[in-house]
Amino acid sequence: MSRSVPTINTARLTLRAMRAEDFPRYADIWATPAVVTHITGKPKPKAESWDAFLRNAGHWQIVGFGQWAIQSRGTREMEGQVGFFFGSRGFGDDFDPFPEAGWVLAPEAQGTGLGLEAARAAHDWFDRVVTGRTVCMIAVANASSLRLAETLGYTALRDIELDGDEIRLMTRKGPPV
Repeated sequence: MSRSVPTINTARLTLRAMRAEDFPRYADIWATPAVVTHITGKPKPKAESWDAFLRNAGHWQIVGFGQWAIQSRGTREMEGQVGFFFGSRGFGDDFDPFPEAGWVLAPEAQGTGLGLEAARAAHDWFDRVVTGRTVCMIAVANASSLRLAETLGYTALRDIELDGDEIRLMTRKGPPV
């Protein structure tokens, strides 16, 4: 089975397939403490980043959706990732069976509105092509990511504790009206 990753252009950025040459930047982003503060709290070692990088590519091939590299217009380097995946986290039937949305930006791209622009474009694509309910999980301490999720139409399911952090599980039944 072979599926191509669609390219999405917005006013300021391009969502595109991750390429082999993106891996050093991908690994750098995930090794940055400021990036993982509200995700795992621990920078990813390069080998763990490689596994995740390959998982992103495989997701497109197996289920027809996945994560895109975020690239600002006029630049050559990825600035983060956005998209959907199956996490199989064991959080229950109201979370696990649904595609999970996620977004990550390098520190220099945070606070610029690129995260919302990228996540909105990814969700617009999902609503047209895949459709249906999506979920996400966000650290309660990550106020900017919670605002982004709410802007996209996510509402709280419940809060849980995960590895000592308070996490909000959220759901989105489709595009906001």
